[in-house]
Amino acid sequence: MVKLYGETLTRRQLSERSSALSQFAGVRLMTLGDGVERGIRMLEFRTGTGLRFTVLVDRALDIADCEYRGMAVGWHSPSGFKHPGLAEYEGEGGLAWLRSFSGLVMTCGLDHILFMYDEPADHYVYGPRKSVSHSIHGRVATIPARLTGYGESWEGDDCTLWCEGVVRQGTVFGEDLELVRRIEAKVGSNEIRLFDRVVNRGFYRTPHMFCYHINVGHPVVAEGSRYLAPIKDVVWAAHAGADYRKQKVGYRTFPAPQLNFHEQVWQHELAAGDSGEAPVALVNDALGIGFEVVTRKDQFPCMYEWQNLQAGQYAVGIEPSTNHVLGHKAARERGELIWLEHGDERSYDTIFRILAGKDEIAAAEKRITALARQPEEDFPEPSGNHLPIGGRS
Repeated sequence: MVKLYGETLTRRQLSERSSALSQFAGVRLMTLGDGVERGIRMLEFRTGTGLRFTVLVDRALDIADCEYRGMAVGWHSPSGFKHPGLAEYEGEGGLAWLRSFSGLVMTCGLDHILFMYDEPADHYVYGPRKSVSHSIHGRVATIPARLTGYGESWEGDDCTLWCEGVVRQGTVFGEDLELVRRIEAKVGSNEIRLFDRVVNRGFYRTPHMFCYHINVGHPVVAEGSRYLAPIKDVVWAAHAGADYRKQKVGYRTFPAPQLNFHEQVWQHELAAGDSGEAPVALVNDALGIGFEVVTRKDQFPCMYEWQNLQAGQYAVGIEPSTNHVLGHKAARERGELIWLEHGDERSYDTIFRILAGKDEIAAAEKRITALARQPEEDFPEPSGNHLPIGGRS
């Protein structure tokens, strides 16, 4: 059954109200036509509840815009949603990725995440290639997808909006990895479901690292907004040490936009429920709006919190990751780097949920605190205890 506008409707009843589902909800393909975005194919999803989001086909099927009843959720940066043909990767000492960094979800990987690293390339068995030079957060986010389908699918009286595509990151004498992505949202719901598979289509033993940079902006992020997570331990803070409190911004609550703010990154060790799910939320109690991300601990054992509270770039990031914030080199040395042989794959199942109103915020907080109560201090001392990640080969 579809719940819209306070009514619970069958498919027939919905059709009686309009012969076109697109009057209320749907997914449609369009092409952006101006500025740095010109030429990007984009899918627009509307669930009928006021949830609207867009998927950039030509940028790894990442989620760009996201809004609920006119309130922005996803972050827009100064870079804009740059066409992949204009994207830079290896410039600026490996930081040129930042010139394409924008949107609710930007995928990091497929063979590297985090800061720059020159990886030994002996596993590719090609003498002239001594190393693979990785820029920040990998290559995948600016690779166009092959769109394999999209539309509306009815099962009885339930309707699901969906899209599917394949993003291939490959080279000669190097990696040949494929991201198979499906995005779903039910008509009448405030949830987005993301299903990813990363597959090694090549015949070299290939490293795999994966992370979502989930970027939430104003008005969900505002002065007094809160970070909620089932934190068992604050593992690491990029700014720990003598300057830990210098900017007067802890992990729990956020100030108004700041001048000359330097990004802060935390790594939290999260508890998970019996199902293996670990929820994290950003909430604005004053407006009664929140955004929840639910990942699986067995898929994403690590969680970062990114605070970019600089005026003009104001955002907070939820970043589930396959690896500790220590980086690629440490993952190799600790035996925690994922290695994929031909045909091997890894799956990732994630839920994004709008929290509409105080009751839904309270329910999310109850779910989260039932797993673990986060530290009540804004500046808990980081433990430095990066737990071993097992099951890697």
